[in-house]
Amino acid sequence: MYVVAPAASRTADGREKNTLINNAFMSHHAPDEVIHQKTIELCDTIVRQPSFQAIRQRVDSFMGNEDAQNQYQQVVEKGQSLQQKQQTGMPLSDDEIQDFEKSREQLIANPVAREFLDAQQEMRAMQESVSRYVHKTFEIGRVPAPEDFESCG
Repeated sequence: MYVVAPAASRTADGREKNTLINNAFMSHHAPDEVIHQKTIELCDTIVRQPSFQAIRQRVDSFMGNEDAQNQYQQVVEKGQSLQQKQQTGMPLSDDEIQDFEKSREQLIANPVAREFLDAQQEMRAMQESVSRYVHKTFEIGRVPAPEDFESCG
């Protein structure tokens, strides 16, 4: 997008105003466009990785398995219910805890659900790695080196 001033409009030094306006616009917006393009390239690089494709296959397998999804949802709901009881100070019965543990063990015993849970962890780790590098770049004002991530102490 260019903002164009009339061609006859010139600055005191003889340059066309539309060139100045275009340059000002591009210098203001070009970095955002470059960052956007590089972000698209990063996303493309991620989706082309065999490890990412394997993650997506496991997620897609889970999404195509209604039984595994129902089992997963049941465990999530039971976990949320127990957590809510704990947060309100209500005691948890041994039966409630055992029921949750049994449901969780059954979920983990389901290969499709287990692969989905593993895929979620791998995806989260990948996201955290990218976020950590971007955050550190903003923090230190340069591309981080491995030693920038080492803890002190």
